[in-house]
Amino acid sequence: MKAWSEARRARQVARIRRQKPWLHSTGPKSAGGKGQSALNARKHDMYSAEMNAIRAHLRAWRRELKDLTADDR
Repeated sequence: MKAWSEARRARQVARIRRQKPWLHSTGPKSAGGKGQSALNARKHDMYSAEMNAIRAHLRAWRRELKDLTADDR
């Protein structure tokens, strides 16, 4: 795929700002669509498997630091 030129990118930005597609977005209508949409945060956001692993690592690290500082007292 060929990269867009700066002129083409500027035309596209102007077109999108003129059309404002975000004003016409209605979101999911069906119960299934709403359920699927509700799961997006689990896959892409703060509750993704990667973020859960990071949080678990940080919790273990905090426990270790707490134990080390308790031993110094």
